[in-house]
Amino acid sequence: MPRRKRREYTPEQKADAVRMVRKVGNLAKVARDLDLTESALRNWVQQADIDEGHGPEGALTSEEREELRRLRREVRTLEMERDFLRAPTNKFVSI
Repeated sequence: MPRRKRREYTPEQKADAVRMVRKVGNLAKVARDLDLTESALRNWVQQADIDEGHGPEGALTSEEREELRRLRREVRTLEMERDFLRAPTNKFVSI
């Protein structure tokens, strides 16, 4: 069976789907109706709970996840710049 092409959803679409799950109370039915995988919809519901302060201790909110993603990307860029600047100095050092 071929894999389904990855689709992207806006935060509003995700919020609407979470509201439907909470209203209907049946995650599997809502997932079928919206042509989503149950696991994706379950993750959206869990993240919404965390964002509302009802998640497990230490779970990251969406804002914290985005900040962590941004910081990791920045660290990767800084490490590449550092390595780039460090490499040429080895060629010009005389012994």
